[in-house]
Parts: sequence; C-alpha cells; structure tokens
Amino acid sequence: LPGAIGMYGLSLGVSRVGENLPAPVYALLSGLNAATVGIIIYAAVQLAKKAITDKLTRVLVFFGASSGMLYTALWFFPVLLVGAGLITVMWDFGWLHRIVKPLRKRRSVDQWTDHENANIQNTPNAIEMRISSTNGPCQPAQEDLQRSALDPPDLVTENNEAILADETPSMLSARTGIIVIIAFMIFFVTIMILRGLLTNPPRGYSLFANLTLAGTIIFGGGPVVIPLLREYIVANGWVSPRDFLFGLALLQCFPGPNFNLVVYLGSLATQGSSLSSATGALIAFLGIFAPGIAIQTGIMGIWKILRLQRWFLCLLRGVNATAVGFIYTAVYKLWTIGYLDESSQTGSSLGRDPWWVIITATSFVGGAWFGLSAPMAIVLGAALGLLWYAVVKT
Repeated sequence: LPGAIGMYGLSLGVSRVGENLPAPVYALLSGLNAATVGIIIYAAVQLAKKAITDKLTRVLVFFGASSGMLYTALWFFPVLLVGAGLITVMWDFGWLHRIVKPLRKRRSVDQWTDHENANIQNTPNAIEMRISSTNGPCQPAQEDLQRSALDPPDLVTENNEAILADETPSMLSARTGIIVIIAFMIFFVTIMILRGLLTNPPRGYSLFANLTLAGTIIFGGGPVVIPLLREYIVANGWVSPRDFLFGLALLQCFPGPNFNLVVYLGSLATQGSSLSSATGALIAFLGIFAPGIAIQTGIMGIWKILRLQRWFLCLLRGVNATAVGFIYTAVYKLWTIGYLDESSQTGSSLGRDPWWVIITATSFVGGAWFGLSAPMAIVLGAALGLLWYAVVKT
C-alpha cells in the first residue's frame, strides 16, 4: 500500500509535466530506462532458473519470449499460456512421446546399421531396451521427478505422487472454494462480453476491463505484468510511452510489487475524461488485484484436492515457463523504445548508442554479481545518462 500511494503521488507530478522537456532530462530518462532494462533482464534470468526444469520448459520459455516479440494482441497472451499448459500435460503424461519415440527408434536403428560391428551395445535388443527404458507413456521426464517449477522442489515424489510441503489446514472448505471460483468466472465472462459488445465504452470501464483481463491471466507476478500493461494501456493511447517508461523506472525505487505501476497508469489514463485521477487509480488497483485475490481464495479451498492431481501440477509447470518467457518480451519491447529525446517523444532503440548498452550491462552485472540493489541501479543509470549528455551534447 505505501508503494501504491507513492506511485499515485508520482502520477500527479507527471501529469503536470509538459510535452517537451529540457535536453538533460531526456538523457536522464534514457539512463533510467537503460538501467531498468538491465534490472528486468536480471529478474528474467533468475525466474528462468526456477521455471526451467527440463528441455520442454526451456523450449516453452523460448517460445513465450519469441511469440510475444513477433505478435501482440489482447487475446494472444492468454491463448499462449493455456496452450503451453496443455502441451506440458500431454508431454508429462506421455501422449506426445508416442509421436517422438518412433522417430527416436528409427534413428537408433539407422545408427546401429551403420556401426553394427563397432560395439556390442548397438545390437537391436540393446537399442530396444534403451528405448523402452526412457520415459514411457504417462511417465514424466527424469528431471521432472527431481525438480519442479514450483517451490518447494520436492513437490513430486519418486512414485509420481504430488505432495505439499506445507500441510497447514485450509480455512475454506472445498465447496466454498468452488463457489468463489465459479462466481468469479461468471463475473469475468460478463465483463469480457460487455467489453466486446460496447462500441464506445467509457474510459473507466475500458480501463477496468483491460486490467481485470491482465490480472486474471498474469501468472508469476513481478516483471511478467510489464508487457501486458504496455499492451493494454499504452497501446490504446491512454498513457504515452515516455510516461510509462518514467513510471516503470521509478517504480524500482518504491516498496511493493510491480503491480503498483497500475495505480500510476490508472491515474494518468483517466486524464481528459470525466473521472478524477484518484478514481482512475482506484479502478486500476481493483482491476489488477481483485482477480488474483478471488482466484487465490478459491484455490485455497480446493488446494487439498488439486495438489494431489498430477495434471494440475503439470499444467502449472507449462504456464509458469511461458509466463517467464513474456519477461524477455518485455525486455525487447522496452529496449526498442528506451531512448528519448526531443525528436523521438515516443521512444527509439537504446542500441543507437553503445553508452546505453553499457548502462544496461552495468545494471545487470551489478545486480547479478555485486549485490547492486534496484534503487541504486536506477540512480546510477540516471547519473550515467547525465554524464553522457555532458560529454556528447555539450
């Protein structure tokens, strides 16, 4: 809450800033943006280490990042998440192995034909034994048994039985949890249907609907929210790219989660409408946080059931890996609009000058290996941006 209040105060100040800024301010903002990209890269790497448990999740992280870079739409991100979850379920239960194993068997037989006299282990029986000893139908990969995308790492036993390290009893019954989830789904579907039917909805409703959608499909929290907020708010023209980047950079200096950025964006998004900035901030706050609270409350009631369902854990594994890939999408998007000056108010690539690359690398290396905190990285980036202006522009 303190961070949300601070971001709202920041929005009041930014709303009074004119369209054109002094040249040193643009250099400072560019330095902030470059440092922010480095911070997000570091967060993406850390989250990827936890999300990647085998080759499949590694592919899903790459797939999520690449897909988000190539195409962005309001419906695209949730479709990717659901598809990745289903693919992981099919893979872990061995359904996709029925397609892969004949190819592996054919390749192994070909290798044996070429080297049949080289090693006795290349006999057909040995090859067949090696094929059959690999992951059979409905068996997860060996790495899946050793690690899980969820903490704690011993979420799955060697007998493939899901367990939960924390056996704290739930305060909600399964029936209550199901009722909460069903009620939320009815509410969510109603909001989305009205969002599609209304030809010219009020700004407040559009803001609430977009952030409700973002709050529902966000998985993993943290930097995952950044590409969605940019697509659902900045792309609609409610907030300028410059103000979005400025808020994102200073957010790293405030306490609380990255979700607090919506308070800042909601306040700015309602400018020029009949709603006050405080109302816009409140709408955005409720839109992004209410879905997570409702879903988590419902899940708490039925978690004792879900934690014993292997398909559910597999589904989360795929969704989590793809969501981490979206963070790399955010890195790419922010990199392409991070540099600001008088001639490019909407932003251009930070790669136009090696200095901004150095600031990004400094932020990443400092956080990864020297314990540089995010606020200090932001301050350092701003200082290096001003140094660039002093050397290059003067």
